[in-house]
Amino acid sequence: MWGTSLPRRSLIGIAGAALLVATGAIHLDLYLTGYRTIPTIGWLFLLQVIAAFVLAAVIAVTGNWLAAAAGAGFAISTLGGYLLALWVGLFGFTEVRTTAGIVAGIIDVAAFATLVIVAAPGLPYVRDLGLRVLPAVGAAAVVALALLVAAVATPKTQPIATGPDVLKARDVGGVMLLTNARGLTLYWFAPDTSTKSVCYGSCAAYWPPVTGTPSAGPGVTGKLGTITRTGGALQATYDGHPLYTYVGDTGPGQASGNNLNLNGGLWHDVPIAG
Repeated sequence: MWGTSLPRRSLIGIAGAALLVATGAIHLDLYLTGYRTIPTIGWLFLLQVIAAFVLAAVIAVTGNWLAAAAGAGFAISTLGGYLLALWVGLFGFTEVRTTAGIVAGIIDVAAFATLVIVAAPGLPYVRDLGLRVLPAVGAAAVVALALLVAAVATPKTQPIATGPDVLKARDVGGVMLLTNARGLTLYWFAPDTSTKSVCYGSCAAYWPPVTGTPSAGPGVTGKLGTITRTGGALQATYDGHPLYTYVGDTGPGQASGNNLNLNGGLWHDVPIAG
């Protein structure tokens, strides 16, 4: 009976609170290392961190079923936001597969399942169901985990820059910017040098390098060149800056990556002097 298992339920509640702290810590790290500069997403991350820590504290101290239910809803909503950002984008931002994101998603699933178990005895019509609620909780957790696996295995396909490419000047928001032949805005990364790119791994997933030997199209006035990336691929450069597209730009006329502080440094678009 539920009444004879209060100590175990308390331990389960503490475990659920700890899981919320863990996912909150991951989001705090992401916020501090760059996500804070992303419009809308930045302050949503901050609210997410605050909510995770507050809910965790309330659940751990009070063991209240309503707080646990709120924590479960928060965890599954956080996972839903991550899946949306992976599949279709969220508020103009498109997420890519990263270890931090996958780990946070798994923790969200675990927090949801754990906190539903804590909340279930207080819910109307569930109080007397006892352990019979567990199969439904398990099924919901399995579905959530399956959606996470599917999202990680089949991320949204993004247009990337492959060469050789004709670079052009295009009006983006009233400013003439360097773009590739598809009209996607190009960017340079502050930590790079004129001979070396430092953007690899998950960085290159957010910021696909412009590969191949570029040629100058209409309006391009700067000096084009290439560098050799690790692995031997050529990457296009403009006035000594290795070039990239941004996964958050889904079509021409967008420059949502400008002035973002992500993946270890600032990103800038490339204005074309008239």
